[in-house]
Amino acid sequence: MLLTLTTTHRPATDLGYLLVKHPGKVHSFGVPTGTAYVLYPEADDDRCTAALLLDVDPQLLRAHRDAFELSQYVNDRPYAASSLLSSALAKVFRTALRGVSKDRPELAGSAIPLEIRVPVLRGTPDLVTRLFAPLGWSVTATPIPFEPEIGGDSRYVDLTLTGEVRLADALNHLYVLLPVLDDGKHYWVAPDEIEKLLRSGEGWLAAHPEKVLIARRYLAHRRSLATTALQLLEADQPVTEEEAELPVARRAPLAEQRRDAVVAALTEVGAARVLDLGCGGGALLAALVKNRAFTEIVGADVATRSLDQAARKLKIERLGDRVRLIQTALTYRDDRLRGFDAAVLMEVIEHVDLPRLPALESAVFGHAKPRAVIVTTPNVEYNVHYEGLTGMRHSDHRFEWTRAEFAGWASRTADEYGYTVTIRGVGEHDEVTGAPTQLALFRTQEVSA
Repeated sequence: MLLTLTTTHRPATDLGYLLVKHPGKVHSFGVPTGTAYVLYPEADDDRCTAALLLDVDPQLLRAHRDAFELSQYVNDRPYAASSLLSSALAKVFRTALRGVSKDRPELAGSAIPLEIRVPVLRGTPDLVTRLFAPLGWSVTATPIPFEPEIGGDSRYVDLTLTGEVRLADALNHLYVLLPVLDDGKHYWVAPDEIEKLLRSGEGWLAAHPEKVLIARRYLAHRRSLATTALQLLEADQPVTEEEAELPVARRAPLAEQRRDAVVAALTEVGAARVLDLGCGGGALLAALVKNRAFTEIVGADVATRSLDQAARKLKIERLGDRVRLIQTALTYRDDRLRGFDAAVLMEVIEHVDLPRLPALESAVFGHAKPRAVIVTTPNVEYNVHYEGLTGMRHSDHRFEWTRAEFAGWASRTADEYGYTVTIRGVGEHDEVTGAPTQLALFRTQEVSA
């Protein structure tokens, strides 16, 4: 998945200062969806091009499903620009998106000649033009043809935008409109997406002739969210990163609340040596590293790519012996996991086939036998609050349990392996459906006493 930014502003290599990426280097970044690279195929005083290349995690591709029976194996996600690329752009060019440059502050605030190319993008030439032309871009959207033996044009275009635009504005246009043209997001769209839309659309979205289409598609056709966003645009209410005046009270994202709840539980049991089982890209590990009470931290995952991503996220080479990453399958016994104060299975068990769950229980609770185990998993009863959600919250989930089912499993597991267990909710509590996440804190008799 590729996007290039070219300028002929002199000296053109000032683009490196605006992007905060040196033109003489290849930069790589671990992002939640894979690995992003920034490199410069050309860089001199007359012309400079920065390329953003996203290598999408194959596990994410396997989670993709649509009406096509084999879509989890054959799909356009590695190539067609989408919210995957938009999210990578937001992380890699975060400073440039804000229009900030320590080295070239005046240039960051000025329009410069830009040429942007997105070689593969879903959309018709007409729709692409309707979205970008009102923003001052000259638009060339060339349909990508099928192979000659098939004939005709595909649903993709090769897009080139040219114009004199402030770089921050150009990046914000892309951040919003790439997922709008793809008409889908790789993550669940929650109310805080309104704030992202209004912040990135500041100064241009309210006057855009296609603002209704943009709001609906960006917010995944969730009518209530789109209506709220359009009302705020009409009211011209200021939205800042620190505090957005939304009709829905701002709360920390559920993922953040979940991490905080896990860290609190670890503190509650006095854990110093901690296992993060199924650590993925390292989100919980990053939170654990910040707390000096955790003196030894081990992240374990079966996917080497996830471990590589976690290593980059943590800058693990700077952490010495305090943090280690190991590859292991949680359904097999591993002596390296023995002897720890606590183990965390955060949003892991629902990815395990139910017939394999007893093997995980035996390996973690029986063989590794930490003094405490913390398990979090979705509460399926809460799913009714997610507008438009059908089925489970993630296509890779093998099951999602009600509160009674989770409590039953936790009680049986605790009895079998000599633990006591308490269960609590994480996130906004509803009197009927409970909280979105359920957490079980298992303790050995020693810890319970």
